[in-house]
Order: sequence, then C-alpha cells, then structure tokens
Amino acid sequence: MSASAVFILDLKGKVLICRNYKGEVDMAEIDHFLPLLMQQEEEGLLSPVIVHGTVNFLWIKHSNLYLVVITNKNSNAALVYTFLYKLVEVFTEYFKELEEESIQDNFVVVYELLDELMDFGFPQTTDSKILQEYITQEGTKLEVAKTKVPTTVTNAVSWRSEGIKYKKNEVFIDVIESINVLVNANGNVMSSDIVGSIKLKTMLSGMPELRLGLNDRALFALTGRDKGKSVAMEDVKFHQCVRLSRFDSDRTISFIPPDGESELMSYRINTQVKPLIWIESVIERFSHSRVEIMVKAKGHFKKQSVANNVEVKVPVPSDADSPKFKTTTGHAKYVPEKNLVVWTIKSFPGGKEFLMRAHFGLPSVENDEAEGRPPITVNFEIPYFTVSGIQVRYMKIIEKSGYQALPWVRYITQSGDYQLRT
Repeated sequence: MSASAVFILDLKGKVLICRNYKGEVDMAEIDHFLPLLMQQEEEGLLSPVIVHGTVNFLWIKHSNLYLVVITNKNSNAALVYTFLYKLVEVFTEYFKELEEESIQDNFVVVYELLDELMDFGFPQTTDSKILQEYITQEGTKLEVAKTKVPTTVTNAVSWRSEGIKYKKNEVFIDVIESINVLVNANGNVMSSDIVGSIKLKTMLSGMPELRLGLNDRALFALTGRDKGKSVAMEDVKFHQCVRLSRFDSDRTISFIPPDGESELMSYRINTQVKPLIWIESVIERFSHSRVEIMVKAKGHFKKQSVANNVEVKVPVPSDADSPKFKTTTGHAKYVPEKNLVVWTIKSFPGGKEFLMRAHFGLPSVENDEAEGRPPITVNFEIPYFTVSGIQVRYMKIIEKSGYQALPWVRYITQSGDYQLRT
C-alpha cells in the first residue's frame, strides 16, 4: 500500500492533525488539495484520486472532515480506501462521533492511534477492540504495569485475547438479508438482488475453534449432495479470522472468533426477487386545485410471517398543502421538508392488503418548472424469514477444555434499496 502521510482536514482545508510515515513527500503539498478539489467540483469532474505533479491525493469525506492519504508511489488504491474507512470506524468506536470537535478534543489519543494503525506507510493493528486494550482515553492515569502491549498484537490470533472466561458459553448468529428491488411504472421488476451478512455475538471462554455449515450450492456440488435447497453465493467476503485456504479447498467456514460482536461474512445473491411488499399507486393531479393519491400495499410473503415497522414513502408535489388522510391501518403523516407522505404500519401480516388515501390542495398559480416523479420507497423488517432460503446447517464449537456451548440462530429480512416507480 505504502502511504507517505495521513492528514485530517476541516472543510476549509486547514490541517487538524497529520502523521508523516515516510518523510519522502513535502508536507506542504497538502495545501494544493482543497483548491484542486474545488476546481474539480466546479467542472463536475470530481474524482476520488487527485494528482498534483508526482503526488497522489486519495481522500474521503466524513461528516465535516476530509481524510487524505498522500503518496508518490503507485499504491494499491483499494487498500488505501479500505484503510481510510477503517480509520473512520476506529475513531468512531473511540469518540462515538467523528467530527472536527472530537479530533480537537482528543489530539493525544488520535496521534497514538495513527502510530498504531499504520507503520512506515503500511496498515498494522486496525482492530478497535485490541487497540482499546492499550490505548485509552485516560492516558494520564496509566500505571507503568499497564503500558505493556497486549500479546494479542504479536499473536497469530491478533483479533482475540487470551484468558477470556464466561460462566455461560453461548454464540448468537444473526443471518440478515437486505433486498434491493427496482420496479418500473408498468409493474415489471427491472433489477433485484439480495445482500446478506452473518453477524456473531460470541460469549465463549478460552480459544474456541468454530465451524459453520451453510446450505451452500458449491459445497453440495463438491460433496455430491444435491438434495434439499441450496444457495449460490457470490462476492463472499470474510472477517480476517476465517481460514480462507480451508474454505477454498472444502467450503468449510472454520475460524477462531473475535470476542463480542463481529461480522463474520457478507455475500450477494444475484437472483430475481419478487417484491415482498407490492405497492400499487394512483396519483391524480387536478391543476390549480388538488392532488389525490391512492396507495394499495399487499404482503407477498407467507401468511405466518409478519413485517414490522413498515414505512411507505410516497412523494408529493413540492407546492402541495392542506393534507387529509384516510388509512385502513397504521397512520400517515406529511413531511413537507422532504415532500413526502410517510405511511407507517407497525405490523403487516403476510397476504394482507391495506389502503391509504391522501388529499392535498394545490396553489391556484402553477409552478412553471415541470417536476420529476420520484419513486415510492418502502422500508420493512421481517423476522424469522430469509428470501434466499439460506440456512445454518450446523455450528460446531471445539475448545480444549471440552465445555458445552449453545449456538442460537436468528434470521431477518429487511428492505435495502427498495423502489417502485410511479
């Protein structure tokens, strides 16, 4: 990767804090960053990499800050951006919110973290749980005995400390799938896919070895078992604890888990998804007087399942006023700052159909500018249900002391980018 230096700037381009790792680039080069960025913005050619002479600026914006890496080498850009987002994650873990004020209030801790996160331009310890063992926000209270670097930093298993003990050994597995759907005005599904993740909450003593089995199609084909439903996963990404060589050879997900909460893996399933909550809408606009909206929502999922906290967001003209609503269930409210009607249904059983009618007044003077028709968006969450049919077939927990541990599995389906054009 080889980053020469890392800078954190405010929105005016003033350097709040920086760390020079290699001393091969003039630190004054950062003065060119914001003018070049503004120039690109004006020209509509904004790029994640800005080049000035022999120096490359790789940057991200977070809240009211710019995080910038400068390098004069042909560095791995993907790795630089992964590091910058990891930087944001670690600082957020420490300071709750990452913004200008939190950097100014914690200069010493930020410098210590920049020293540990990267060494000579290469990422080092980036796990916030491990960093919190020896970099604390109570630096002045540190005793000499406690300043010793924990063995986890030099261990082969850098993500888990030794000597962890629990009275009750349990592991909770959450399989969470988000559905991305785009439906056109004629009711045809234009694009759809499922983005999933498997999250763990581990409360296990010692150094346990875990083996997770899924109904993975590649595994079934490998072992010659094509019985039962299997799932073809793409773009699979794992936490660093997973033994990739083992997965490549026999599709076994084998790992020593981090303590507490972590994301074990994420995946994508490229398949035609039928929208789980189907929306039909009729929007009638009577010029100079009113607009009437009728929205019908139907649950296209099993009757025994229930969608929770359903929100149907219906766009309305920006000059609409005097809203009136009628709903067969839930409640509707007008959000004028976003030009939306938000229809909220707390509990939506599968197979049911609900109706919402809205009536708005329009001004007698018509707006000259033709407004676009933004899509209707839907948010929801369905527990104990997965669209793809992915299943945790087994979770084996092996620890040298031989204790018994309980694995718990929960499935959740939720809306991702879920849009229906009107």
